[in-house]
Amino acid sequence: MARYLEAKCKLCRRADMKLFLKGVRCITEKCSFAKRPKPPGKAMPSRAKLTNYALQLREKQKLKNMYGMLERQFRRFFTIANRSRGVTGKTLIRLLEKRLDNVVYRSLFASSREQARQIVLHGFVFVSGKRVNIPSYIVRQGQNIEVKPKGKFQQFIKDNIDLNSKDRSSPGWLKIDNSNFKIDIVREPEKEDLVIPIDEQLVVELYSK
Repeated sequence: MARYLEAKCKLCRRADMKLFLKGVRCITEKCSFAKRPKPPGKAMPSRAKLTNYALQLREKQKLKNMYGMLERQFRRFFTIANRSRGVTGKTLIRLLEKRLDNVVYRSLFASSREQARQIVLHGFVFVSGKRVNIPSYIVRQGQNIEVKPKGKFQQFIKDNIDLNSKDRSSPGWLKIDNSNFKIDIVREPEKEDLVIPIDEQLVVELYSK
């Protein structure tokens, strides 16, 4: 399964903002973006004014990298959103938010989306009673999700919940039962539920050329 293998902190520096790709590390003094906010590259100057295309590309890269996706998979999600009813940009945000790995992350059971992806891949997540090990699986309103950790992994999830709840909160479209590691999808996610500001219209404009 293809995935991004280079330094993730460079992605935040290119985006000119924290994407919180490395979990707790991103809120400590070890964060590379806090140390070196300039874009990666040898002796890069301060940021120049970006063209319209550069703004569109950066917004697409920011959204794609935030959810840990490669170009081919991200484009497939955009195609689905573009063919669906409603506003393409908002539909794209909903689809990305409803990815199973993102739901596990947003529920505070994981410190990063990459960690949530591993939890799903290892078969610890059940959707409506059925084991699902596909991180890109799209959940639906009314479904219930349960993480069933085994052995020491149960304490690992508990520690994640305690640690993550200090710095972020779960969105309103999820109902969380921390003691039983259960999640209910109570409504559709909206753009307002995002923590990182995204101009999804720029992404739509980029792909519409």
